[in-house]
Amino acid sequence: EYIESYYYNKLEFTRFSSSVGKFVGFTEYGVRNAEYWNNDASILSGAKAAKEVYCLHNIQIWYNNMLTKS
Repeated sequence: EYIESYYYNKLEFTRFSSSVGKFVGFTEYGVRNAEYWNNDASILSGAKAAKEVYCLHNIQIWYNNMLTKS
């Protein structure tokens, strides 16, 4: 799962989760951001593609490293 969180003053206001597939807001400002970002196809598709860029590309490397250390 890929999670991208946005914080201000130690308070999470918006999060993208690959399992949900969209941005979710936790504050009034975060809800506005999430609504805007979910309606912009390029931002949403970029966030969805980040799972493949970060997670799927590196999972085998991380998995092999964990198995050799345990």
